Amino acid sequence: MSGTKPGRQLLRQEVVDGIKRYILEERLRPGDPLPTEPALCEALGASRSSVREAVKILNALDIVEVRHGHGTYVGRLSLSALVESLTFRGLLSPDDDFQVMADLVDVRELFERGMADRIVSRLGSDELDALDALVATMRETGAQEGHGFVDADRAFHAQLVAPLGNELIGQLSMAFWDVYTIVAPHLDGFTQADETETITAHQNIVDAARAGDIAGFLKALGEHYAPVRRRIAEARARR
Repeated sequence: MSGTKPGRQLLRQEVVDGIKRYILEERLRPGDPLPTEPALCEALGASRSSVREAVKILNALDIVEVRHGHGTYVGRLSLSALVESLTFRGLLSPDDDFQVMADLVDVRELFERGMADRIVSRLGSDELDALDALVATMRETGAQEGHGFVDADRAFHAQLVAPLGNELIGQLSMAFWDVYTIVAPHLDGFTQADETETITAHQNIVDAARAGDIAGFLKALGEHYAPVRRRIAEARARR
């Protein structure tokens, strides 16, 4: 495999850093246009090829968005690159005693536990009704399709943190969910008992939040993650 010359690699990174610095200094927001390619070349003192390579890198990271025929804009600044990296690590984890999967479960649970007070206080009746409806969907699709409640499970956790109004928290929550749903099939099967326990835990989360019961909410979160922790432990024990 041919490598990139060190000097060229360094120059490319300098241009990447220069574009990121420009976005910060100009206080640009997602969707705002960046200068044209010639203007960037002049501002950064870089060649067109260096600017194009830098834009490709930043586009892959969702820091910029290239709209062909229209120009380059500040991107959504999502966590897609983090998701891809964690997913790849997770898919390698069977050779590492499922450590990445266990770490992801820890992070997800700690993440929601740490926000428990704010989640419970900000969930209104409409949001709680929506969560109840998602639990009902999980129960119905689970009975009919086995694991068909995955989409409703994901939507449940998105709805749970949505009232916080924090875009970064929402992205982090969904990033870890995306990784987990891709990696989880590499564990052994999700039994009917696991499914029932998981659905019951989701209902308990909603009931505790509706009652303003923080302790009950935290207990239900622990019950929610118990089945997957058990599956990870069983998989490790067989190795």
